[in-house]
Amino acid sequence: MSVYYDFDEVDAFTVGALGEPGGRTFFIQARRGATRVTVKCEKQQASAIADYLRRLLNDLPDPTEKPMPSAMELAGPVEAAFVLGPVGLGYDKGTDRVLLQLEEVVDLDEEGEPVVDDDEEEDDRGHLRVFLTRSQAAAYCEHADQVVAAGRPSCRWCNHPMNPDGHICPRMN
Repeated sequence: MSVYYDFDEVDAFTVGALGEPGGRTFFIQARRGATRVTVKCEKQQASAIADYLRRLLNDLPDPTEKPMPSAMELAGPVEAAFVLGPVGLGYDKGTDRVLLQLEEVVDLDEEGEPVVDDDEEEDDRGHLRVFLTRSQAAAYCEHADQVVAAGRPSCRWCNHPMNPDGHICPRMN
């Protein structure tokens, strides 16, 4: 059974990580009132969403306000509704809102076609659709940069994360 959440506005939209660097699990979370939707993602996905939002915001007027820092923390308990797959991004000029659609990852067969169980429909996967203010989108970008930077440092040659004892760098081979 899939989950489908559609928010015309949210109280908070954020990203966070649980665990120690090198073993962290990343989550994106949208909150509206008592409703909270959490999506498990990869660090690179959280960072890429911030990059896409930043590019979109560059073409728009600067936000006028910022959400409270407490709104940027993950609200617990953190239980993922689904694992992030495709991401869609847009802008609604009429409402001055950024549209972000997160969809559940889908398994693919050898030909690249979605794998569908007999008792499940092809489009039966989780969706989270949110409309963000420019301020919320900008705050997500700033917070995502901080969350990603709090992990292991990146190698200056290959950009892969380095463990405290170093790593095998493919570019230094």
